[in-house]
Amino acid sequence: MRAHNLTRVSEFHLLGFSEDPDLQPVLFGLFLFMYLVTVLGNLLIILAVSSDSHLHTPMYFFLSNPSLADISFTSSTVPKLIVDILTHSRVISFVGCLTQLSLFLFFGCMDDLLLTVMAYDRFVAICHPLHYSTIMNPPRCVLLVSFSVFSGLLDSQVNNLIVLNVTCFKNMQIASFFCDPSRLLDLSCSDTLIKNIVTYTIGILFGFFPMSGIIFSYYKIVSALLKIPSSGGRYKAFSTCGSHLSVVCLFYGTGIGTYLGSNPSHSPRKGMVASLMYAVVNPMLNPFIYSLRNRDILNTLKRLRG
Repeated sequence: MRAHNLTRVSEFHLLGFSEDPDLQPVLFGLFLFMYLVTVLGNLLIILAVSSDSHLHTPMYFFLSNPSLADISFTSSTVPKLIVDILTHSRVISFVGCLTQLSLFLFFGCMDDLLLTVMAYDRFVAICHPLHYSTIMNPPRCVLLVSFSVFSGLLDSQVNNLIVLNVTCFKNMQIASFFCDPSRLLDLSCSDTLIKNIVTYTIGILFGFFPMSGIIFSYYKIVSALLKIPSSGGRYKAFSTCGSHLSVVCLFYGTGIGTYLGSNPSHSPRKGMVASLMYAVVNPMLNPFIYSLRNRDILNTLKRLRG
C-alpha cells in the first residue's frame, strides 16, 4: 500500500462499529445515552462533594477530581463518535486527530495517577490514622492533584511530539473509533526504534509505577487490617477502600485488555469493543460504584433530590 508523506496528510479515516444503515439510529441512541449517563453521574458526584461540608475531606476531594477527569476523558472521544454517526462521515483532520489524542492521553493519565493518589490516601488513613490530618493536609492534597495534572500534560505532549516526528504513514485508516495513540502509531512506516523506546518508557512511568504504588499501598493496608483483632473492625476499615479497589480493577483490567489483549490487525472490531469498554463504559460505571457503596454520597444525593 502506498505510503503518505506527513506534509501531505490532512485527514485520517476512523473505523465505524457498523456499516448497516438500519443500525445507525440504534448506535446513535446507545452512545448518546451512555455519554449523558457518564456526564450526569460524575457531575452528581462533584455536586455532592462540593455542596456538603461534611464531605470536605481529603478522601472526597480526591474522589471529585477523577469524576471531573472521567467527564473530560469521555468527552474527548464520544461526541466525535456521535457526530460521525449523524453525518455518516468518519473523517477527522490531522490537527483534530492530534487534539483528540492529546486530550485522551491527558485525562487518561490524570485519572490513572489520581487512582494512585487515592490508594495512598487510604494507606495513610488506615496505617497511620493518628497522623492522617497532618500528612494529608490541604497543601499536600493540592500538590498531589497538581502533580497528576502536570504528569498527564507531559504524557500527552510527549506522544504528540512522537506523532509529529512521523515522516510517513502506511495508510490513513485508523483501526479505532477515535485517534487511539497506539493504533495511530501502528500506521507509521518510519523507523520505530525511537518510537518504541519512548512508548515503553512512558508506559513504565505512567503505567507500571502507578500500578506498583497501588499494589504496595494495598499490601500495607491488608497487612495492617490483619492485625486488627475484631472482624467487624477489619470490615469497617476496609469498607472505605472497596469502591476505590473496584474502580482500580475496572480501570486496569479494561486498559490491559485494550492494549495487550486485542490485536487490531487480526480483528479490528474486537479491538474497538475493547477500546469502547476502556474509554466509554469504564467512566460511565465509576459514579455508580462510588455512590452505591458510599452512604455519605448517597445521603447527600438524597438531600439534594429532596
